[in-house]
Amino acid sequence: MSMLFKNCIVLTRSENGEYNALKDAYLGVKGKVISYIGQSEPTEKYEEVKDMGGALLMPGLVNAHGHAAMTLVRGVGSDLNLQDWLFGRIMPIEDKMSPEDVVLGTQLAMLEMLKTGTTTYADMYSFPIEVAQCTAEAGMKLNVCRPLVCFDPEMEGDDCDRIKETPEYYKAMNGLGDGLVLADFCMHSEYLTTEKTVKRYAELAQEYNARFQVHVSETKKEHDECIQRHGLTPMAYFEKLGVLKQPVYAAHCVWLSPEDMEIARANGVTMVHNPTSNLKLGSGFAPIPRALDMGINVALGTDGCASNNNLNMWEEMHLAAIMHKGYTGDPTIVKPAQVLDMATVNAAKAMGRPDTGVLKVGNRADIIAVDMDAPHMIPAVDIPSLLVYSAQGSDVKMAMVDGKILYVNNEFLTLDKEKIVYNFKKNVEKLLAGERI
Repeated sequence: MSMLFKNCIVLTRSENGEYNALKDAYLGVKGKVISYIGQSEPTEKYEEVKDMGGALLMPGLVNAHGHAAMTLVRGVGSDLNLQDWLFGRIMPIEDKMSPEDVVLGTQLAMLEMLKTGTTTYADMYSFPIEVAQCTAEAGMKLNVCRPLVCFDPEMEGDDCDRIKETPEYYKAMNGLGDGLVLADFCMHSEYLTTEKTVKRYAELAQEYNARFQVHVSETKKEHDECIQRHGLTPMAYFEKLGVLKQPVYAAHCVWLSPEDMEIARANGVTMVHNPTSNLKLGSGFAPIPRALDMGINVALGTDGCASNNNLNMWEEMHLAAIMHKGYTGDPTIVKPAQVLDMATVNAAKAMGRPDTGVLKVGNRADIIAVDMDAPHMIPAVDIPSLLVYSAQGSDVKMAMVDGKILYVNNEFLTLDKEKIVYNFKKNVEKLLAGERI
C-alpha cells in the first residue's frame, strides 16, 4: 500500500538537531516507511492521495515511561506522597487485578494515547504478554517488560521465579506483531528488590543484550534510604551490580547527585523525565538542564494515570519546557527543540528504535497530523515553540504507525472504543469497590 499526503506542513529535523517546517509539502509512504518528503509533487504515483488541509505532519510521540493499565486506578490516592500512595492505596488494588482487567486498562490507555498523538510507548506492569498481544493487535508500538520485584533477602537469584521465567517471557514478547513489540528487562527499583537478585538479573540481561527499564531516585526518601542500606546512591548501586552494562532508560532521576549524573553519562543511561508525576507526588525537580548540558540522553514519559492523571504527552512537553525556567529564573534554559527531541527521537533511541522519531526518507512511517487551524495555533510564527507551548492533545487529527492509519478525525480504526469503554467501566466498578468513585 502506498499513500501520498499533500497540502501539509512537514516537520523535519536535521542531523544537528534543527527543526524545519516545510510548507505546502508532500510526504509519501510506501509500505511501512517514508518514501518521499518534498515541496514539489513527486513524479512517482501513489495508490492513495490524501489532502491534509494544511495540517502539520510530525513524528508520532514516544512515551518512554508508563504503566498503561493504571487507567484502572486513575484518581485513586490523589494528593499523597509516593510511599503512602504506592503502598497504601495502589498496590492493594493491583493485587486484585486480573489479566482481563489489565488488558481493558491497556486498551483504554491506547485510546487515550492515539487520540493525543502517541504512537509508541514503554510499559512496566503486570501480565505483560497479554499487554503485548493487545497492543500488537491495535497496531501500536510497545516496549514491554515484566518487572523484577523481590523482597526475600535469602534468595540467591536463580531461585527467584521472576528471574527463572524471564527468558520465557522475553522470547514470547520480543518481536511480536512483526516488530511492533520489543521486550526489555526491568526491575521496579532498588527498594523493591534485593542485592543478590539485582546482580543475577543484571547478568541475565547481559546474556540477552537486553535494554533495561528501572525507576531511579524518584524521591528523596528512596535516594537517602538506599544510601543508608548500601552506602551508595541508587545509580551508584546499580552500576556496582552491573545493571548499567546494558542500555538503561531510568525513570524519574529526580534526586541524582552530580556523581550520579557522571555515572549516567559514562554508562550511556537515558534519563526519562516525568514532570507531571514528579510535581503531583511532590517528588521534586529532576536536574534536566544539567543533563542536557552534559550530553545525557533525556526522554519524556507520562508515568501512570494514578500519578499524572492522564497520558497526554503534550502536557509533559509543556511542563518540561517551562518548569525548569521557573525555579532557575532562566527563560532560556530548556529549548522547544530539546523538548521535542525528548518526546520523539531521544525516546526512540532509548527504546532501541533508531528508525522512528524523525520524519525522513527510509524511516518508519510513524506519523501524526496536527490541526493548525485551531485558534490557539494561529499564527504559526515559530512551529517548534507553537507545538511545545500552545498545542493540545485534542489538536491531533491522525495517528499512523508503520504506514497504517490507526486513528483519524475522532475515529479509531483498530480499537472498538464503545466496547472497550463499556467493559472497562463494568470491570473497574468491581475492582474499585469501596473506593470513592
